[in-house]
Amino acid sequence: DEPGTQLLGEAGDTEPLNHRILPMTVRAFAWQHLAIDSEQPLEAADWLSIPTQALRSVTTGAVHHDGVGELTALRERLTWYPHDVWLYLLAGAWQRIGQEEHLMPRAGYVGDELGAALIGSRLVRDVMSLCFLIEHQYAPYPKWFGSAFAQLPCAAALTPPLWRAQQAGDWQARMAALAKAYEHVARMHNALGLTEPLPERVAPFHGRPFQVIDGGRFAQALLARIADPTMARIAARRPIGGIDQWSDSTDLRSWHEWRPQVRAFYAQQDQPRFDKPNG
Repeated sequence: DEPGTQLLGEAGDTEPLNHRILPMTVRAFAWQHLAIDSEQPLEAADWLSIPTQALRSVTTGAVHHDGVGELTALRERLTWYPHDVWLYLLAGAWQRIGQEEHLMPRAGYVGDELGAALIGSRLVRDVMSLCFLIEHQYAPYPKWFGSAFAQLPCAAALTPPLWRAQQAGDWQARMAALAKAYEHVARMHNALGLTEPLPERVAPFHGRPFQVIDGGRFAQALLARIADPTMARIAARRPIGGIDQWSDSTDLRSWHEWRPQVRAFYAQQDQPRFDKPNG
């Protein structure tokens, strides 16, 4: 069995039945699943350091009874990100697209079809992740990522080009499919009304035969709308986004041992930069 796997057991076993019912307070539940103190306010560093799969499990799992309403209150607090945290995460998602959308065709152009396919798959995932953010849905962990995406309203329009990009046999076909996806999410962005309307059509990358939407432009427009002082100071540095946008480590996102250090990493972004040494 894999580490952490627990089985219910079968009737008639000599061992006590492992029914997996664990009595605990809501405060203990929040600490166990999110590594937060539910009786304290959540700060920007908390939101950015909690994996989306954890937020999704707490806010969407079935509740069979909540007599005092304490669990319901916690779930309502966690329903979605504060506005400026959301802007920052959207910017982080667009930044990732902008940094690699031109690399896929450039790799293919020099004959590296395997490398181009790998970058293309990363871009497919980045577009899907952006869609979860646009549609106010926490993304689940990888096993359920595609299944949850299929339930988003945008999935009907985006699944065909994303699937074509994933299955493309060459970089030109992959670029054409990704261009359709980029243009659709650009329209989704403009429909939110969070920034001034931005171009919804792909264009050549610096005059070269590589079609891009310029994700960095979307990122910068979103960052410019952040008003919260703490988030603005975090956003003043390179927009790395939340934990899911810079790490896909299962151990980091599924277990809470590292969350204090990850939280501190974001909290320290609110501190002055260290001085460059002389010499």
